[in-house]
Amino acid sequence: MSTVVGDVRPSQLLWTFGPGALIDLPNISVLTMGTDKWDPSRCKPLQEARLLAEVQSVLGDQVKRLLKPPVVEDDKVDPFSAEAKIGVPVYPFPRWLRCVRCGLLGSYDSGLFKLKGADNPHRRDQIHFIHENCKHRGNSDAVAARFLVACRNGHLDDFPWHWYVHGGPSTCTGTLRFFERGASLQTENLWVKCEGCGKGRSLVNAFGENAEKYLPRCRGRNPHLDSYEECTENCRTVLLGASNGWFPIQRSVLAIPLQGDTLSQIIDDGWGSLNMITQAEQVELVVNVLKSTNALPGIERFTNDEIWAGIEKKRSGNNRANVHFSDLKSPEWEVLTKPDAPADLPHFLSEKTDVPQRYSSVVEEVLLLKRLREVNALIGFTRVEAPEETLDPDERAPMAALSNGQPDWVPANEVHGEGIFIKFNESVLAQWENLVPVKEREELLVAGYKGWRDARKLDPEKGFPGVRFAMLHTLSHLLIREMALECGYNAASIRERIYSTNDTLAMAGILLYTAAADSDGTLGGLVELGKKENLENILSKALERATICSSDPLCFEHDPAKDRSLHSAACHACSFVGETSCEIGNRFLDRSLLVKTFGSEDAAFFKDF
Repeated sequence: MSTVVGDVRPSQLLWTFGPGALIDLPNISVLTMGTDKWDPSRCKPLQEARLLAEVQSVLGDQVKRLLKPPVVEDDKVDPFSAEAKIGVPVYPFPRWLRCVRCGLLGSYDSGLFKLKGADNPHRRDQIHFIHENCKHRGNSDAVAARFLVACRNGHLDDFPWHWYVHGGPSTCTGTLRFFERGASLQTENLWVKCEGCGKGRSLVNAFGENAEKYLPRCRGRNPHLDSYEECTENCRTVLLGASNGWFPIQRSVLAIPLQGDTLSQIIDDGWGSLNMITQAEQVELVVNVLKSTNALPGIERFTNDEIWAGIEKKRSGNNRANVHFSDLKSPEWEVLTKPDAPADLPHFLSEKTDVPQRYSSVVEEVLLLKRLREVNALIGFTRVEAPEETLDPDERAPMAALSNGQPDWVPANEVHGEGIFIKFNESVLAQWENLVPVKEREELLVAGYKGWRDARKLDPEKGFPGVRFAMLHTLSHLLIREMALECGYNAASIRERIYSTNDTLAMAGILLYTAAADSDGTLGGLVELGKKENLENILSKALERATICSSDPLCFEHDPAKDRSLHSAACHACSFVGETSCEIGNRFLDRSLLVKTFGSEDAAFFKDF
């Protein structure tokens, strides 16, 4: 019988607690199972042709659907009903538990511990494990052992307690106890001891460069798939709840119009469902379902005959979306910079506004996006190393699978919001890039980047995004911070999208947008900030605030080559933003590329302002 053990938001199943990730609840720890164990009939379809094509390019053409995570629609549902148990399956993990009183270490499968409170759906917070025969007091609470092992290939396993204590394979079956020595909880004061043979070892040896001497090779365990596979990597100790235990690999697109007319665009968006229609008589049935679930907004504007004609046009090949597999931003740039950008579509409503007069020589265009939609799909995950450790997919840690076998669907989520798009003057930016002081600042970032790559045994000559990206990225962060101060927005709900290339398709732009699952940022506040007088004021304040950092001179004197970092004159006090806002993890930032600082005056893009 299934038991509900807790709640997470649907978006968290893509960003934080997806398949293979640990959920550390108040009294127990569980692991989200693979998508092959989910019930797709409880998941609503999500239409986005461009994102589906990108997912197929990575996982294969057998992927046919993007599905939202299952969710209980009614908050007042009867907790004893079947509907109350709609959700994703989880598995208690780690399997090793520790008694909080006597320190007994043992596996859940040993029978030493029992689960209590699962029969009360009204008090999920009371679900916990107990050690019934604790020598200090019966029915003592038992908690998850907070040490696990993982490897670069995405495997996760219980910490090898017996191996670790005995220094390798052993026939000793003595009881293990976990205890603390000393006043602090540093690893050298955490010990595990075998009561059978008397051997003990501090946990300090489980971390660091010498840890592989005390840990076995990875067993290739995939607990979310209930499977094992061959693996030659060394195990690394990770802590329960640590950020390096699970990194999502996602694909994200903005729902932009790729077709010339509204109906063609709507048919493209909903082709996953409309493709099933083979006769005109079937149109009404399918469209009624789409209307009732609001799965394809805008379809209600057209008659069944018009929809059937559009479907036949799509099938004939006269209505084919221009989908880029390798670059998701180029199509977005082309739409955002069109002289006649689409004005009113179900997921896209834009309006051009005047450029701030003071910055008219460098800002070429400002577009107010009064309505937009961002769609994200989860395609895999990594452990130990984050996917953004390198921009080159060939150098990243191997992507762990979300399911057994080849998936025919992946979890996806959509968020609605608004935004401001700022396009910069390409000729002015190109001249600035060629200035000697700018190239000198770029060399500082390159030196840090090469050291950072060398430390990770990666090719130091590959992947640097360029000084243009660093300048635009820093400005984006300054604007996010200023907007949060100016109008009271939650800074974490404002995201960035940087358009930066200087090759065949030259791009130089910033999209700042709110895309949140709740109502924060969807009421027109950000669009209002994009209007001429407001944007000029925000730009001026952001640049003025960036000239001096409260951490100066340490901030502007920072040399990335010395500590192998990926930023120069930037820190938490002046330029960093939350990880939900930044698309590349607060990397490639330097405010000296924007304004005059004490460390550099001639490299500033806005030095004349």
